[in-house]
Amino acid sequence: MAILQVRDIDDRLYSSLKAIAKSENRSISQEVISIIEKYLSNPAIYKNNPTREFIALSGAWDDERSADEIIDSIKKSRNNSKRFKSENVIFD
Repeated sequence: MAILQVRDIDDRLYSSLKAIAKSENRSISQEVISIIEKYLSNPAIYKNNPTREFIALSGAWDDERSADEIIDSIKKSRNNSKRFKSENVIFD
């Protein structure tokens, strides 16, 4: 078997690793091996894929109406405001 040595681990990281190992009734070495095995068996779980995240967040539009009907509905629901209209119009 190969031997892997890791140096200069941040104290907080090491403490977290130690606590997780203890909660799983493993040594720190066993826990590190477990983490590596989980990652290598399915790395996509641990990687942020922007395309997949966008698709998951945006989802599909579920609506029986056509695109034109949806657009018309949006336009009709808008409130016309006179806030930006002025009697002394300088620009058209």
